[in-house]
Amino acid sequence: MKIGILGAGSWGIALAMLLNKNKHDVKMWSIIEEEVDMLNRHREHVKHLPGIKIDENIEITTNVEKVVESADIVLFAVPSKFVRSTAEVVKEFCNKEQILLNVGKGLESGTLLTLEQVLVDVFPENPVAVLSGPSHAEEVAKNMPTSVVVASKDEVVIKKVQEVFMNPTFRVYGSSDIIGVEIGGALKNVIALAAGISDGLGFGDNSKAALMTRGMAEISRLGIAMGATVASFNGLSGIGDLIVTCTSRHSRNRRAGILIGQGMSLEEAQKEVEMVVEGVYAAKSALALAKKYKVEMPIVEQVNKVLFNNKDLRETVDELMARTKKFE
Repeated sequence: MKIGILGAGSWGIALAMLLNKNKHDVKMWSIIEEEVDMLNRHREHVKHLPGIKIDENIEITTNVEKVVESADIVLFAVPSKFVRSTAEVVKEFCNKEQILLNVGKGLESGTLLTLEQVLVDVFPENPVAVLSGPSHAEEVAKNMPTSVVVASKDEVVIKKVQEVFMNPTFRVYGSSDIIGVEIGGALKNVIALAAGISDGLGFGDNSKAALMTRGMAEISRLGIAMGATVASFNGLSGIGDLIVTCTSRHSRNRRAGILIGQGMSLEEAQKEVEMVVEGVYAAKSALALAKKYKVEMPIVEQVNKVLFNNKDLRETVDELMARTKKFE
């Protein structure tokens, strides 16, 4: 099949390499000319995926029309805040038969829409799907065994994405719970920030286990209130993605949290990480959704206070630990 990938960051590159290995015709687009020049010159992302060579069969260009117009599947591998603007740019080159596949994780600020809902808003006639789960680009690019989930309202689309992506090292499960898959993928980044802050403060495994467990309770409460099923939060896009993001050295959200825990400001931490820290953007949206659906999310609330109100970290921990007694 012909695959057009929008976004040439580490995740877009890893998926391009996977799809190329599966014998598909892959083209990649980036709006950043310097990035395209660097990728074509070195055939690797020297900053984010050093040493991982990109096959010459994969065309990388700034010409978005060339990437999108003949594609059977169009992948959106851009940061959450650019999904709508990217969709608006490519809309004139798309046709309604193309499958639009979001592979990013986040929420749209302001509207509080999931990224799938953003794509449906821009492309009301196209089949739309979401690919999510515990899948660091660094490992997928090295063909390490990985399992993810694809969610769509259309079972035919789910099966098509499975056929296109699956190989001996990349397994794709199906789901009809788009809300659950997207909420799990977006909000685990907020909890990963908290887990990183815990690490940065020098706390141990007990603290992180508590944050992860109670964090998943918050995520699932919100997701279920929004119409999701509990099964999604027990699966790859829920607890699976939470585990990998809260514990991995590859996690940019955890890394940013560690730096904040060690005393850096949010701005300093983001600059040091040098990649988009999606949890920062998802934190405000998660808190707004919690208020909208009247769901209690104390960890998310405290993360927001730390990120945006400069709240003292030790005071934050004390408040979480001293909350009113309750049953699990």
